Amino acid sequence: MNPSKRQLDILKNVRFSGFCTTSALAETLQVSMETIRRNVNSLVAEGLLEKVHGGVSLPESLPEPSFTRRLTEGKESKQKIGALVAAQIRNGESLFLDNSSTTAYVAMALSDHSNLFIVTNSASIANILVSRNGNRVFLAGGELREHDAGAFGPEALEFVGRFELDHAILSASAVNSEKGFMVNHLCEAVFSQTLISHSQQSIMVLDHSKFDKMAPVKQCNFSQIDQFVSDKTPSEYLLEAIKLAECDISIAEEQTVFE
Repeated sequence: MNPSKRQLDILKNVRFSGFCTTSALAETLQVSMETIRRNVNSLVAEGLLEKVHGGVSLPESLPEPSFTRRLTEGKESKQKIGALVAAQIRNGESLFLDNSSTTAYVAMALSDHSNLFIVTNSASIANILVSRNGNRVFLAGGELREHDAGAFGPEALEFVGRFELDHAILSASAVNSEKGFMVNHLCEAVFSQTLISHSQQSIMVLDHSKFDKMAPVKQCNFSQIDQFVSDKTPSEYLLEAIKLAECDISIAEEQTVFE
């Protein structure tokens, strides 16, 4: 299928907001409801949109690259981020780690730390840190996703909600100056919010390839994150938005800290 310009405009609006009603699309694009319905039905038939109660959204089953592949993408940038975060973590501290490839590099950088108390929903990250230097590692339960061995759902949320830890180290699929941090799936956003609410400090780790991008689901606001760690300085508008939220910014490439 080669989407028409109108269909591309519909996809752009849904991608930007994560969810749209047909009436909102008709008003934004200044076309009739019938035109919107006809084009939405075509996009749904092609699997590019999904009908949900009250409107349309991007499909929940968005294809994701494998965890192994994501570990190889931007490897040097993620290693720099991991090293910078690990330098701030003291032996004996407690932390949540989500199941992103960037937090996996944080886990690798923590390999020489001792007596850490780690809670994660990632089987891969748990494997990196378990049985090392007196660490205690707790893995959230539930069904593991095929592409990244991450556990989500009510069992995982109930499990991590039992802890109150020093740090929550998170990542995102995209960051936008207007929308904040964004992810591809609702379950990821809900999981992130739980980690943030059960930690003393929230740290977002994100390489520059995610700057000024969009993803379907809002993860969190800049104000919910205490520290943003990346490999390069964000664009002017993005940098200003993060600063306005009083979120500290640490850049690995320049070893710069914005406060």
